[in-house]
Amino acid sequence: MLDVKMVRAEPDRVRRALARRGQPADLLDRFLDLDRRRRRLLTEVESMRAERKRASDGIAAVKRAGGDASEAIAAMRALGERLRAGEEELAAVEAELEDVLLQLPNIPFDDVPDGGEDDAVVLREVGERPAFDFTPRDHLDLGVALDVIDVERAAKVSGSRFAYLKGDLVRLQFALLQYALGVITAKGFRPVVPPVLVREEAMYGTGFFPTDRAQVYQTTDGDCLVGTSEVPLAAMHMDEVLPAESLPLRYARYSTCFRREAGAAGRDTRGIFRVHQFDKLEMFSFCLPEQSRDEHRLILAIEEEILQGLRIPYRVVRIAAGDLGAPAAEKFDCEAWLPGQGRYRELTS
Repeated sequence: MLDVKMVRAEPDRVRRALARRGQPADLLDRFLDLDRRRRRLLTEVESMRAERKRASDGIAAVKRAGGDASEAIAAMRALGERLRAGEEELAAVEAELEDVLLQLPNIPFDDVPDGGEDDAVVLREVGERPAFDFTPRDHLDLGVALDVIDVERAAKVSGSRFAYLKGDLVRLQFALLQYALGVITAKGFRPVVPPVLVREEAMYGTGFFPTDRAQVYQTTDGDCLVGTSEVPLAAMHMDEVLPAESLPLRYARYSTCFRREAGAAGRDTRGIFRVHQFDKLEMFSFCLPEQSRDEHRLILAIEEEILQGLRIPYRVVRIAAGDLGAPAAEKFDCEAWLPGQGRYRELTS
């Protein structure tokens, strides 16, 4: 959530940020209108509260003196009704104001490239793409041939975009996890296995709600299965004050994640590239704002070290402002070369 004082004081900055994201300024204009109404109503309500206190004190004084306070009591009752109406209107405006503020996305850094999905900037390519004298088979063909991926039985049990992983592929997954975890923890990141079911407050607090609600599986009582363990890690220290000298706090979290993949109909339907359930190892840091960009680049460097250690050809792509998620101020993707598809695909972000 953006700082209310910043949005109020620098609306043009927010307006420019929305334009760079390709979003209209309607929400900002609505926020500014509601904010003005809230401040006006708050002044009126506080004035009526003060007036009610003065009237109450005056009535008490009249009664102590044995006088008739009936007119003053009637006037205070009328004031109380106006105050109650003002408080209700104020509460409604504040609730709508918070809802609008939650929908305003983060402000991209000035040096983030402009544009949308097709305007990402390739910063570097690392590793030599392998050449074959035959047509490489993709991961699903290989997985079926080796009997380590079974999407047909998974479809019968769970529907599309699920898979059974078996045998050596399971061993490979945990070997990769152990390797990557070793690299990450050597850099000072503490391993954590977080809960994958969180309350809505955690989704709102990390900026994924309300924007990404359509991607989230929710239980009947409103709890959410996470699509990234960034959510429970970021929420782990909610309502706490972290001493500046303790920062940065660095965590490596491993968890199963779940996504509805709403809007992905027809995209990556083959194999296990875009699925509803998957496991992720992620890095997360709590740091001071002035440390954040250096910390982000440290995480990117560790991602590259892991890929280089695995000898996977990859490229680093800087995502354009119009393709950033709502919580992001900047984003880098490491895209691995997939011989079976003949193109780079996002592997880390």
